[in-house]
Amino acid sequence: MRSWHPDLLPGYESTELPLPGAPAAGEPAGTGLVATLVRRAGQPRGDRRPAVLYVHGWNDYFFQTHLADALEDLGLAFYALDLRRYGRSLRPGQLRGFVTDLAEHFEELDAAAAVLAEDHDGLLLVGHSTGGLVSALWAAARPGRVDALVLNSPWLDLQGSALVRTVGSPIVDALGSRNPTSVLRLPPDLGHYARVLHADHGGEWTYDTALKSSPSPPVRAGWLRAVLAGHQKVAAGLGLEVPVLVLASATSDFGRRWHEGLRGADTVLDVEQIALRAVRLGRHVTLVRVPDGVHDLVLSAPAVRASVLATTARWVRAYGPVPSITGGGDGARLGGGSDTD
Repeated sequence: MRSWHPDLLPGYESTELPLPGAPAAGEPAGTGLVATLVRRAGQPRGDRRPAVLYVHGWNDYFFQTHLADALEDLGLAFYALDLRRYGRSLRPGQLRGFVTDLAEHFEELDAAAAVLAEDHDGLLLVGHSTGGLVSALWAAARPGRVDALVLNSPWLDLQGSALVRTVGSPIVDALGSRNPTSVLRLPPDLGHYARVLHADHGGEWTYDTALKSSPSPPVRAGWLRAVLAGHQKVAAGLGLEVPVLVLASATSDFGRRWHEGLRGADTVLDVEQIALRAVRLGRHVTLVRVPDGVHDLVLSAPAVRASVLATTARWVRAYGPVPSITGGGDGARLGGGSDTD
C-alpha cells in the first residue's frame, strides 16, 4: 500500500517515488534519487476519473494550486510531479535539476503514470517550460499513454534562450560530453522574473524561494547538452498523434534593465521560437498566443491568467479526457479525443 503524507501545501498530500541511478560527480555517496508525486488530500481510491499530471519547469516546483482547482473543476483528478533534484525531491548536496539526458526523467513519469493508472482512466499531461519539453518527449516515446497534452511556454528550440545565444551549442556539446557537471559562465540572473512573480518584490505569489530560487541555480554543461538534444528531436518532428495545446506569451523581453513592461512579457524564452517549433510536435496542434502573459502563463496578472485558464478549459473540454456529460451548452461535447472538432 502506497503511503501518502501531508504536503508542504495545505490541503495536499505527497508520496515519494524512488528512482534508480547513482549520484552525479560531486554529489554525496549514497544519496538516493526520488521524484515526488503530489495530489489533493483525501482523493478516493478507484474513482476512475481521468487524471491530469502537471510537470514543472527549470528551477521550479508545484505550487500553482489555482491551476489544480481549474482542472479539477473539469472533473479531472489533479496530480503534480516534482522531478528528481527539484523542489520536494531535492536532497542535500544534490546538483539542482541535473541530468545528462532528458530521458532520465522518463523514469519518474513512468512511475507516476503507473500510480495514476491504479485509480484513473485517461491522462492529460500538462508541462511548463523545460517540463513542457520533457512532457512532449515522453508522450512521443510512450504512444498510447497520454490522451492530450497541454504545454505552457514550452522550451522547444535551442534559439529560445539567452543561455544558448551566450555559449553556443558546439561548445555546450563538447563540454557537456567531457565534463557534464561543469558550470557554464553565463550572464548573471538579474532577478527580473522573481521581481515579476514574488510578493516580496511587487509580484503576487508567495512561493518557497528555497525551492524556486533567485538567482537561478548554476547551469551545468551536461544538463544544457541534454536540453539541446531534446530540441533537436523536436526539430526533427515528434509525430505526436494526440491533440496538443501550446500556449505562449505574445511578447518576449530580455532587457537587462528593469521596467514595468516586464510584468506582461516572457522574460525567459523567445516566444516566436516556441510558435515556430510548435508545429513540429504532431499532426494536431493548437497554438494560442497570450497578450501580456509572463513566462509561466498561469502566474500572469489576474485577467490574463483567467483568460489562460478559460482557454485551457475550453480546449480540454473539446479534446481532453474529461468525463462525459449530457445536455446542451459549451460543455455538451466532452472527451472527444484526437478526432473531435
